[in-house]
Amino acid sequence: MIVWINGAFGAGKSSTARELVDLIPNSTLYDPELVGGAVCRLLPQKRLSEVTDFQDLPIWRRLVVDAAAAMLAEVGGVLVVPMTLIRQDYRDEVFGALAARRIEVRHVVLAPDETILRGRIDSRAAFAAEAGAGGGVAGEPGSEAYADMSGETPAQAAERVRRWCLDHVGPFRDALDGWLAADAYAVDTSALTAAEAARAIADAVAAGHAAPCGIVQTPEPTGETLAAGVLLFDEQDRFLLVDPTYKPGWEFPGGVVEPGEAPARAGIREVAEEIGLELDTVPRLLLVDWERPQPPGYGGLRLLFDGGRLGTADAARLLLPGAELRAWRFVTEEEAADLLPPVRFTRLHWALRAREQGTVLNLEAGVPVG
Repeated sequence: MIVWINGAFGAGKSSTARELVDLIPNSTLYDPELVGGAVCRLLPQKRLSEVTDFQDLPIWRRLVVDAAAAMLAEVGGVLVVPMTLIRQDYRDEVFGALAARRIEVRHVVLAPDETILRGRIDSRAAFAAEAGAGGGVAGEPGSEAYADMSGETPAQAAERVRRWCLDHVGPFRDALDGWLAADAYAVDTSALTAAEAARAIADAVAAGHAAPCGIVQTPEPTGETLAAGVLLFDEQDRFLLVDPTYKPGWEFPGGVVEPGEAPARAGIREVAEEIGLELDTVPRLLLVDWERPQPPGYGGLRLLFDGGRLGTADAARLLLPGAELRAWRFVTEEEAADLLPPVRFTRLHWALRAREQGTVLNLEAGVPVG
């Protein structure tokens, strides 16, 4: 399993993690910042210049998961992972991919008082500048991973990292007051040393207070897949989207068609499993879209069906399984553009046109053909 120590940049995750490996039997420290350092040396400078944080690089998120799985295969036991996750969609992508590999995650967040946190950031940056540390504050994205390419003096690097950490205090506080409050076990470290914080985490894990993240273990495909999605409309002609816990972005109700299962029946099954709604009739096919393989994905056929209109009473009966979906909402096409990944939004656009025209569309990689 993994004990993931989240927290604002400068909150003391790395020092707490080093103490924690001495308290949890058969545990190993795994710092994803090392992956960030490798990525910074692998990618061309042009690509690196497009982001301010290596977490924004998809390759970093993939490699963090792959390296974690490889380490557990090598050493077994428990990985202690100190790394800030502010964006919920990055949490979904990383934790969902770990769950797909059957790796259990205990999510803990260090939550010191903001005034104390800012003071710690200032003091650590001052120490780093005096000590001549190459990137300033160890363990933070944007610091040592870029040190060799910065050409900065220690004082300049420390000041850059100090500003970077302080700029992220507000966004992290928003996350802590929002999605992190429900997702992670919080430890107030305002008055705790790193050793005391580690003890609090070890006790919480042992007692089950820091429980495993409830994410459905969706196996990674080993070849092309056939998936069926269902569009359900309300009385204002908006359609239903759901927010999965195991991958970034919103989605249509639906899922992978099982061997020997009819696609429309798969859509009916998935709607019942995901939102607790039994469809009375077989949904009408709107489009077939061939999704080209894009490694590491295999692609395959994606079908969208028209599940019809839901009355007010039907909408009131919608339920969500907490381990798979965290939210649902009815949206317009314009609103969906901000929620769906581009590939799914393109598919939605053509499905709505097919519905308006009363036809079925054949798409290849999102483009109508035939």
